Amino acid sequence: MPIYNIKNNNLFLIKKVDFKNERELQKLTENNLEELFNLKFLASEFQVDNLRIDTLAYSEETNSFVIIEYKNTKNYSVIDQGYSYLSLLLNNKAEFVLKYNQVLNKNSGKEDFDFTQTRVMFIAPTYTTYQLKSVEFSDIAFELWKVSKYSNNTVLFDKVNNDNVTASISQVANTGEVKQNVNKEIKKYTEEDLFENKPSEIVNLYQNLKELILLDFDDIEIVITKLYMVFKVNKKIIVSVVLLNKSLKTYINAKRLNDYKNSCKDVSNLGHWGVGDWELKLNSDDDFDYFMELFKQAYDEKL
Repeated sequence: MPIYNIKNNNLFLIKKVDFKNERELQKLTENNLEELFNLKFLASEFQVDNLRIDTLAYSEETNSFVIIEYKNTKNYSVIDQGYSYLSLLLNNKAEFVLKYNQVLNKNSGKEDFDFTQTRVMFIAPTYTTYQLKSVEFSDIAFELWKVSKYSNNTVLFDKVNNDNVTASISQVANTGEVKQNVNKEIKKYTEEDLFENKPSEIVNLYQNLKELILLDFDDIEIVITKLYMVFKVNKKIIVSVVLLNKSLKTYINAKRLNDYKNSCKDVSNLGHWGVGDWELKLNSDDDFDYFMELFKQAYDEKL
């Protein structure tokens, strides 16, 4: 849909313009990784064996690596390239961990990362129908992002994957040895994975909470990790939710919180799942009203 600039009550079309080349798109993204995707930059043009990764990043949310590939043309295979990069990482974990330690001045080992949640992001101005269809699987670790640049010096990054698909890549015959090996280790987690072995009362409690949040806030993004769900706005985490057997444990991500009921526990110096320094347990729907007050505070902080 066209975008217009308003001037003196008249509309003037804002035209799309091309990036000069892939390097311009890459530099713009790398300089703004935290703002765009809440990722930490590790390396540009990172080469391992005979493959060169455009951008290597790290996600604190999932404690895993993120590989970013930029394209300014349509003539490439998302599936083949994506699996090549994932296979490269899984076969050379030590080199990726070494780069992480060098850049962030850490002393981590391979066991400190969750390689199952590694993902590949493709960023391009356009995709073919075939490319879009090729990643329509619920358990594939690829994300497609469409980027548009406009004549008024603005840019839009828009995720184009369909998150509502249910087909599994494992159902596709003749996926090849490389893809089969990657699929054994890389997993895209879903809500159903976190619901497994949890009492129906707790699953229903979470579903009710999610419905309430989405009803009140129409710009929320939900991301599923291996151990918990996160609710985000503007790519920033508002709250992490962990399903326990008898309650929901939430971690509210706010620098300042007016917890006038003193219901939250400060866990800023304690190890815990999820992102957020304020822990609040939800035992029933009766706890939702106060939680939503705190949620709104954290939400407003992220705008």
